[in-house]
Amino acid sequence: MISVITVWRVQDSFKAVYEVDDYVQFVKLQSDAAVRNLVGSYSYDNMEDDEELTLRSGHDAINTALELALKERLDIAGIEVMEARIGYLAYAEEIAQAMLKRQQAEAIVAARFKIVEGAVSMVEMALAELSKKQIIELDEDKKAQMVSNLMVILCSDKDVSPVVNAGTVY
Repeated sequence: MISVITVWRVQDSFKAVYEVDDYVQFVKLQSDAAVRNLVGSYSYDNMEDDEELTLRSGHDAINTALELALKERLDIAGIEVMEARIGYLAYAEEIAQAMLKRQQAEAIVAARFKIVEGAVSMVEMALAELSKKQIIELDEDKKAQMVSNLMVILCSDKDVSPVVNAGTVY
C-alpha cells in the first residue's frame, strides 16, 4: 500500500487547457502511472543484508526518481511539479502477517547468533584459564564433553538443572 504526496501548479495555462482534456484528472492519472512504474522498478524491502536500493530504505533516491518521472509526464500539460514524495508505505494486509513473522524470525536468528558467539568466547576463555592455572588436565574426549556441556548451558533458553556425577564419565 502506497500513497504519494505531490505538490504541483499550473505553469503554462495554455498547455493545461488545450493539450489535455482535464488537467486535474491528468495529474491524477499520470501520478498513478508514475507510482506503478516506480513500485515495479524497486523491491519493497531487502530480503537479505545487502545494499540494494528499495522503496523502504532509499527514501531520498526513490523520492527523487518519483519527482523526475512526474516532471517528465506532466510537462506536456504545462504542470510544474514542485515536490513529489512517498507519504505512506506499508505491506498490504494479506501479506503483513507473513512479513511480520519473517522480521521476528530474523530477530531471533540474530539474537541466537550473538548468544552462540558469546558462548563460544566464554568456553574458549574457560578452557584457557583451566589450562593456564593447571586446575585440571583434560584429554580431548573430556574437553569435547566439557565444551558440549558449557555450550548447552550457555545457549539454552531454559534454566539449567545441575547433575551430580557420582562415578566416572565412562
